[in-house]
Amino acid sequence: MMFDHILFNIVFLLVITVGLVSLSRRIHLPPILNYILVGAIVGPYGLELIANEDSIHFLAEFGIVFLLFAIGLEFSLSQMVAMRRMVFGYGGLQVGLTALIVYGLARLLDFSFETSVVMAGAFALSSTAIVIKQLTEQSEIHTRHGRATVGILIFQDIMAIPLLILIPALGMAMAQPEVAAESLTTELGWAFAKGLFVVVVMLLAGRYVLRPLFHEVATAKSQELFTLTVLTVVLAAAAFTEELGISMTLGAFMAGMMLGETEYRHQIEADIRPFQDILLGLFFITVGMMISPDILATHLWVILGVTLGIMLLKGVLIFAVMALFKRPAGVNARTAFSLAQVGEFGLVILTLAINDNLLSETLGQILLTVTVLSMMVTPMMIKYNGRFAQWLFSKSYQSDFAELAHELKEESKFLSNHVVLTGFGRVGQTTAKFLQQAHVPYVALDMDIKRVKEAQQSGEPVFFGDSSKQSLMEATNIHQAKVAIITHHDHHAAMKTLKTLSSIAPDLPVLVRTQDESHLEELLEAGATEVVPDTFEASIMLASHLLMMLGQPPSQVLRLTRQARQDRYSLLSGLYLGETDAIPFDHGQVGQIIQPFDVDDGAWSVGKTLADLPTQSLGVEIKSIKRGSVRGDDPASSTRLRAGDVVIAQGLPESLEKLEAVINTGKF
Repeated sequence: MMFDHILFNIVFLLVITVGLVSLSRRIHLPPILNYILVGAIVGPYGLELIANEDSIHFLAEFGIVFLLFAIGLEFSLSQMVAMRRMVFGYGGLQVGLTALIVYGLARLLDFSFETSVVMAGAFALSSTAIVIKQLTEQSEIHTRHGRATVGILIFQDIMAIPLLILIPALGMAMAQPEVAAESLTTELGWAFAKGLFVVVVMLLAGRYVLRPLFHEVATAKSQELFTLTVLTVVLAAAAFTEELGISMTLGAFMAGMMLGETEYRHQIEADIRPFQDILLGLFFITVGMMISPDILATHLWVILGVTLGIMLLKGVLIFAVMALFKRPAGVNARTAFSLAQVGEFGLVILTLAINDNLLSETLGQILLTVTVLSMMVTPMMIKYNGRFAQWLFSKSYQSDFAELAHELKEESKFLSNHVVLTGFGRVGQTTAKFLQQAHVPYVALDMDIKRVKEAQQSGEPVFFGDSSKQSLMEATNIHQAKVAIITHHDHHAAMKTLKTLSSIAPDLPVLVRTQDESHLEELLEAGATEVVPDTFEASIMLASHLLMMLGQPPSQVLRLTRQARQDRYSLLSGLYLGETDAIPFDHGQVGQIIQPFDVDDGAWSVGKTLADLPTQSLGVEIKSIKRGSVRGDDPASSTRLRAGDVVIAQGLPESLEKLEAVINTGKF
């Protein structure tokens, strides 16, 4: 039975995919592997249920477009600068060394220059989609090995762009044997020149067109208009680069990067996610259609040997590169286990190379199968990366948190009858405000390094650390604490923290925040004293339960919760914005954040009063001034700033950017 009509093809694929994805979720397999399996089953090398994969290839290409756009949204120039050591140090050395070694081995095996370049580029890259998803689910994305992994992936994603330009250019030159070497160089140079032109145009468009455009669209407060505008920008950028004769993914990436610098990034990401997931699934189905079971059976040992070899090579290189930077062996090992595979960009490069005749059909299918096999074992390698690292480097692994624990222990050793907050996101900060009003001491742990730094800069007792680690939890003086509260939005992180608390302080009351009631019984069985569902009312109830447990008078608790309901929006505003927080779609007070600014020696504002700052015209409120170890809330307008002060302000993100410019230069 064959389906030749494109609509039948797509419907049939979706029906099979839904069934397989539903089944695989029970055994915790990534959806990407299901898509590839569907393609292998229904494609021309499988049951031949679909005669020609070209019927869905056009739609599948848009999956890559949306993937590159989503990666562009996450790519931030400021983030790259902050992580430059990981991005350009770890990432640059890993990609460069892997590509050079693979290229050298391919040439020794008598492969052509073009084939060797394709293999080197494809095998140097890892799976952003699988790795990020798995680390996030395990609450390891903000750990030391998680941040190193993300840094390396950022550089790999950057390098994927020139490779996507290079492969079609190589294919075009190879299709014309009469073209001399200098003509090939000219062709490649012309391709990169066009790529540079696209980058310049998109940078200008992002600054002078996209930001004002989305500001107007957001003002209209129409979800349909916002989504339509996002789709228009993505497809227009892709069409622009394709018209210039280069990969349309470059335009999508640049459009994402420009919009990623705006305050609308998280809303755009949420709107684009359904389109990305579905269309990217179609792409992986077309990849699965290229895999031949006959090739797998015929070249089984070659495929297994290459898969094991490339994963060992990448793992050893990543470990060695990080060791050069004097990172702990346990962190290095966990990063190496997370990134040893070949990723979806490798699939894209190999697919382009097969289509452009840079790889023979047999060799292309062998390399595609190697890539798929390495991706299949990745979730299990990441899931047990801690156990593998502990087994290989037990001494280093045990000492990983020693420095963090020592700092936390020194700061918390005099605390008693205090509250231990795990997670300092929106709910955690809301709860902390209630504790401050009730004059109850607390200490908080959080895994968002940006949020921790800003909170510490403002004088908050917040520390970076994984609350599921026993050494860190004990360093909070947990045995002298009166209550612990878990505010993680991630269920897996909450369960890990609960197990740690149950083992070291089984009699300590523990309050747990959860998004819904689906895990209520599981949390209670794990040792939670109270479980409160999410939403704004949840944060109020959480704080009121907490204050009652601490012995506060019921009348005072009632007064505070009543006041919170009356000032609902003001309580939700003014939070420290971390890397993982979303800025609300609507403008107004709910979208406001708190941000601290240093007053340096040469700043314009030194010697000026708060009245000299244009806070009213910017819609910004100066919440506090921190001078040394003293923090003064609600400072008078006559307060004169000194060098070394920290100005803590509340307002919309774009207004705070302007205030920072005024503090430093006097202009905005």
